[in-house]
Amino acid sequence: MTADPFALTGRVAVVTGAGAGIGRAIARGLARHGADVAACDIDEGGLSATVAQIEALGRRGLGVRCDVGQAAEIARLFAETDRVLGRVDILINNVGHTARSAPEHQRLEDWNAVLATGVTASFLCAQEAGRRMIAAGRGGSIVNISSIAGVLALGRGNLVHSVNKGALNQFTRELAVEWAKHRIRVNAILPCQVLTEGFQTWLDSPGFDPALMARFLTGIPMNRLAVAEDMVGPAVFLASDAAAMVTGTLLPVDGGNLALNAGGSHTWT
Repeated sequence: MTADPFALTGRVAVVTGAGAGIGRAIARGLARHGADVAACDIDEGGLSATVAQIEALGRRGLGVRCDVGQAAEIARLFAETDRVLGRVDILINNVGHTARSAPEHQRLEDWNAVLATGVTASFLCAQEAGRRMIAAGRGGSIVNISSIAGVLALGRGNLVHSVNKGALNQFTRELAVEWAKHRIRVNAILPCQVLTEGFQTWLDSPGFDPALMARFLTGIPMNRLAVAEDMVGPAVFLASDAAAMVTGTLLPVDGGNLALNAGGSHTWT
């Protein structure tokens, strides 16, 4: 272990969905701790801004436009990372979409799209990264950005979102067991509701029910939504040698949400 177990100097990270929100925050955080970062997104403007922030921290940054719902584009992302940065030590699987619907009205094309860009894309990215890590013989770290929705049901039309995250959680455990022999650690972060740009847009939309905010906070003992920066410390920890004996873990970063019984309360009346 290095003198600073959180140091990532000399390592290369691939971060998907890095054009904004959690992905951008984690990409910056990894760069602050010394990693060079290959960032991907379909938002080219956001991606360029993320790469500029990485380079402003004195690290090498690579931006690759990539639709992770397409296997060929994932392969191209990793080929570009090989060409420009030369190795892969860390993978952050961050992309995730949802399609809220009553289960009886859930469209098959939306169901397939959520799974394709979620657990399936995470598998394909992990496969690309894992092959490289195994061949290099240095080990590595894969961090999947999951959700509390993969542990307990949310209702409110979140069926496919929760199924996708539940699958991602089990994918994390299985891959951790399979690749432990290669010193590749696989873990997941489980956020509660995160106040990203996209989430704020939903909050500001005419169709958002203001009563939902009170419902969200009722389930979070710390009494606030998460922000993207809340995910950075956990991601750096799991990516670094500080977590050398940590694999197969589902780490809630949820303000106590999963600790709270559904019939419980963090307020007194």
